[in-house]
Amino acid sequence: MQCSWKAVILLALVSIAIQYTAIRTFTAKPFHMCPVPNPLNCGLGQDVESFDRICDEYPYFNYNSSRKTHILILATTRSGSSFVGQLFNQHSDVFYLFEPLYHVQTTFIPHLSPSRYAVERRVMLGASRDLLRSLYNCDLYFLESYIKPQPANHTTDKLFRRGASKALCSMPVCDAFSPSDGNIEEGDCVRKCASLNLTLATESCRERRHMAIKTVRIPEVNDLKALIEDPRLNLKVIQLVRDPRGILSSRIETFRDTYRLWRIWRATGRKPYNLDLTQLTTVCDDFLNSVSTGLSRPPWLRGRYMLVRYEDLARNPLQKTKEVYEFLGLSLEKSVVDWIHNNTRGNNDVSAKHKYGTLRDSAANAESWRLKLSHDIVDYTQTVCQHILDELGYKAVNSPEELKNMSLSLIEDKTFIPFL
Repeated sequence: MQCSWKAVILLALVSIAIQYTAIRTFTAKPFHMCPVPNPLNCGLGQDVESFDRICDEYPYFNYNSSRKTHILILATTRSGSSFVGQLFNQHSDVFYLFEPLYHVQTTFIPHLSPSRYAVERRVMLGASRDLLRSLYNCDLYFLESYIKPQPANHTTDKLFRRGASKALCSMPVCDAFSPSDGNIEEGDCVRKCASLNLTLATESCRERRHMAIKTVRIPEVNDLKALIEDPRLNLKVIQLVRDPRGILSSRIETFRDTYRLWRIWRATGRKPYNLDLTQLTTVCDDFLNSVSTGLSRPPWLRGRYMLVRYEDLARNPLQKTKEVYEFLGLSLEKSVVDWIHNNTRGNNDVSAKHKYGTLRDSAANAESWRLKLSHDIVDYTQTVCQHILDELGYKAVNSPEELKNMSLSLIEDKTFIPFL
């Protein structure tokens, strides 16, 4: 079989490119993080020199990042992830970020089409991993490629839920509050702090010994394998799971428009013919795939993975938090203990009922879905999600009477020991 001259030239160019990449890989400076062009901007007239100039403007991150403990809270929406994030946000030596991957999602979603979803989903996951790697190295400038409008002079007021991070609402990032102010409300931070200066945020990140990021935008722990195996990162994953029946109930209450048909089913007892069942099946499938990987204990997850049920945390918040901190090798500060005591015992204040709030009676909230879902929806959920319910130790409801009997626990006593 003869090759055309064009094919020969193409193979030669590919070979040169591979060799060049290898040389760059083994001769590059350690931990030199430089922003890369936004993949969505390719072909828009940007040239290599412009990116070289950008690299000159960004600082080098040559410090030994392994001294930090990098924490990723892997969860899904309405599973208690905001509550778990606060367990780290309250620690004085933890730099916490709330859902930075939101910006990646909003950048890619307008470009997703059903026919290309699988391919573009992989692209979005790749971009998410690149951003996480940069953030864990305190390269917050990397966010600028995804924040719209793009920050000017490394300053923006568009970072998603900036006020949910104490580190971004206190010195040196914001001088509107003093250390004696204690717990800073998210709304107060947004109102009183000036626009976010990413340079100051980077300094704050580098000053702290640990970093924690919460995300609901990574489907499975398998998607994090490249980061977990990265020798430059000391990354540990806390996978938060919750009873799918509780997740569904919370989403029906929170996302009223998106889950409108589920609300109709609950009210009328008749399942709409055009109900979007993927809103349920995707949660259970992702949980099953991810948890199965974690509990199978592959070598790359040794000492890097801990499975936490939201219900266990809700029933025994202090004890479970101690276990999580022990796994991570972090000291449990008094500020964290005080926050747990103040935010898990319930409150009649209006702020306690906010849908994204963390102040509530955690134990009662864990199974409150039993009073909100109809039995036919619960029965259907149990059928669709049977495997993950069994895996995680959630008991099935067999009758409408059992559903409303709050004295009957639907959670097995089950211990998930971290793979050390």
